[in-house]
Amino acid sequence: MLRFYPPLFFQRIWVLHFGDDFKSVTVKINRSILNINYNKTLFGGSIFSASDPFYALLFDQILRRKGFKTRVWLKSAHIQYLKPGNTDLQFTIRIADEEIALAQEQLNTVGKFVKSYPIEMYNKDGVLCALVQNEVYVRNLRLGEKESVAY
Repeated sequence: MLRFYPPLFFQRIWVLHFGDDFKSVTVKINRSILNINYNKTLFGGSIFSASDPFYALLFDQILRRKGFKTRVWLKSAHIQYLKPGNTDLQFTIRIADEEIALAQEQLNTVGKFVKSYPIEMYNKDGVLCALVQNEVYVRNLRLGEKESVAY
């Protein structure tokens, strides 16, 4: 369904696979006329957009399945463009059980969890083209706080 979500669809960002229990995701940015720049390489904004939702989405799904009522979003991000995106780019995110346990511990004690995670984006030849650091913010919702549609 995420393939048809307009912010991803029109930038040609496709989810290829979600892992068991939402502990991983593989994403592909398809180079097309809709997302190329003046130099005929992938537009940097499309590369950056591809990294945006996935850590937050994974943490939200994992923690909800563990009984947490949370609000999750991307707090900050930083990107380094290392090589031009002359071809499609792909990346995989994996969240280790130790990271989930750390998040649970901090949510139960501090009430929030904030941590930065890397994303490495590779072209079809396996060349690293972009590095992204995504800082994820997870907050345990307090009693009486209304849950909104948007996070």
